[in-house]
Amino acid sequence: MNYIFNYIGQVRAALWGGEVQWTAEQTDDLLRLNLVQGTGSLVFPAVLAQDDIPAQVKMQMKAVCMNTYQNHVHLQHTLEQAWSALTKAGIRPVLMKGAGLAALYPEPTLRQWGDIDLFVGKDQYHPACATMRETFPNALKFDEELDHYKHYNLIADGVSIEVHRVTVAMTHPLDVQRYARMESYGMSKSEPLMLNGLEVQVPEPTFNALFVFLHLWEHMLSSGANLRQLCDLTLLLHHYAKAIDRKRLKRWLQALHLNDVWRVCMGILVEALGLPPQEAPGYSEPFADRAECLLTDLLRGRVVAPKASKAAPKNRLLRKWHTMHERLANAKRIERYSPSYARHMTAAILLSGLGRLCAKDRHWE
Repeated sequence: MNYIFNYIGQVRAALWGGEVQWTAEQTDDLLRLNLVQGTGSLVFPAVLAQDDIPAQVKMQMKAVCMNTYQNHVHLQHTLEQAWSALTKAGIRPVLMKGAGLAALYPEPTLRQWGDIDLFVGKDQYHPACATMRETFPNALKFDEELDHYKHYNLIADGVSIEVHRVTVAMTHPLDVQRYARMESYGMSKSEPLMLNGLEVQVPEPTFNALFVFLHLWEHMLSSGANLRQLCDLTLLLHHYAKAIDRKRLKRWLQALHLNDVWRVCMGILVEALGLPPQEAPGYSEPFADRAECLLTDLLRGRVVAPKASKAAPKNRLLRKWHTMHERLANAKRIERYSPSYARHMTAAILLSGLGRLCAKDRHWE
């Protein structure tokens, strides 16, 4: 358990330019956590200068850092091609996550990112997909760009490019409507950002904070998040501390029933990652216990949706009931972090389940 505290200390120090401590007897655990949590290339450069690190361990660290750097250069090149093609076609993209967040790090080229996310909205969605296919004719791609997808994906020269209709897929019908208005505001007021000579647009700061948080939470509800995503939110709130509209952010979070979850995450950002309390909207000490619980479970690999207990039945009605039952179990899992959101999640699952029960099957399900 002690190595977990040491690992958190390493990440915190690396985020703020402090001295990173490495404990030799915990090398295997610390290496594993940094790799699994996506923080290796953030922490390792500060460790490589230390004399007491075994040569073999240093070689592993150097390989991780070099791979991240090379991947960054490759992604940047592909981003420039995609951005240029879309803008020349009269399409106004907005860069999400990835390079836009990497720019907030002490050394942007060492923040791991694996794909390119470009928001174009519903009106520009189909022209944007066509433009990407024309720009990257040899890319691996889907044949369809259906209007119920969150995004269209193609892989160009080994780089995944996601063309987004929407930024986040909501379940509850009221959440869908409310979030659409937030998204429209945040993307219409996007701001310029320079990335190695390329000027891109990134979301308006308040909406960007909401979106990065929602993306983090979406991962926690499904495949599992990692600490690097919390680092992203930490540096975003720090960098845009004076630009974020706290009242609007609070109003948005309340409208989506996420104020409680947000405050739990703020506990992690302040207590574990060192974000100044005055830069963490809604931070409150009473949420510290749940914040510690969520962080501990995250680092131990427990914040992952449980695998299906058994194979889904072939019968249509039984299959839909099975799926809804699995999703309700996931809502129950979330209860330990946020009882209020678990209740909202349960209501959304029941509403969605009833709707899907009466609807025809989609061929891709």
